[in-house]
Amino acid sequence: MRGKFITLEGIDGAGKSTQLQWLAGLLEAHGIPLLITREPGGTEFGEKLRQMLLDRNQRLHPDTEALLMFAARREHLAKVIVPALEAGTWVLCDRFTDATFAYQSGGSGLAWDRIEALEQWVQQGLQPDITLCFDIAPELGRARSGRIKQPDRFEQEQDAFFSRVRQAYLRRAREHPDRMHIIDASAPVIEIQKKLEPVILSICGIKS
Repeated sequence: MRGKFITLEGIDGAGKSTQLQWLAGLLEAHGIPLLITREPGGTEFGEKLRQMLLDRNQRLHPDTEALLMFAARREHLAKVIVPALEAGTWVLCDRFTDATFAYQSGGSGLAWDRIEALEQWVQQGLQPDITLCFDIAPELGRARSGRIKQPDRFEQEQDAFFSRVRQAYLRRAREHPDRMHIIDASAPVIEIQKKLEPVILSICGIKS
């Protein structure tokens, strides 16, 4: 059987990485063969592009950012994601195309339809089975992420940028209600996990 493709999204500081590790543990506890990956990245080529894209001293045109994101994504799909899914392995990915709509269109102003065209060309209809989008106010996300690490090029943007990113995520969720699930990330981590566990198990067809 084909594996399921699960992605996690959200602005910086939403707790996405913490929840990804928890979700991986939950699925593995139920005997699910699992591959954890990320975007941009996931391949040797993708990780090199990631360094360029997140470099605090690098300023790129939004068109360039989007093209690089989809170049890395094409390699990621061809060499990692699709082979794993076809082998029956579930793929858990930290960000995917929803992030490109959110950051390059919502945040940086690139036309929505340009990203839609790239999405159709590169993904050829493939979409995640489930997307968990952790929603949080930008000021709270900034306060959280600022305590953890030095900000990368996107993380050092102002709250207005992240407000646009957040709204783009919400627009994307409205366009894909069957796939995208909005989660209030301002709640305590344990509370989120308690609410999320039965939902995930049900969506994935796993008996608790």
